[in-house]
Amino acid sequence: MPRSAFLGEWEQLVLLAILRQRDSAYVIGLRAHLSAVMGRTPSRGALYRTLDRLEEKGYIRGIEEDASSDRGGHPRRRFVVTRSGIAALKASRQALLHLWKGVEEVLE
Repeated sequence: MPRSAFLGEWEQLVLLAILRQRDSAYVIGLRAHLSAVMGRTPSRGALYRTLDRLEEKGYIRGIEEDASSDRGGHPRRRFVVTRSGIAALKASRQALLHLWKGVEEVLE
């Protein structure tokens, strides 16, 4: 697998949050979910930049939904993880699991 397929920690967290949010993976919910997991609130800019980068890499797809009156006529985007994103997550997970083998006892 190409080197670019391995994900950084933040990219992994964002992809996993999208997967966990399923059909409700909107920026506000993703940010709240990541805050709960991380114990601190990620900046909106960091989240938006990461979503853009993951979309450019083909790991996620943004789906623009119809504008609604409760959002002041603004549409919102829902995110889904693509097959390439799943493959990148699997590759990163495998690499980490391999590296963790044999060091658990050192960390205890």
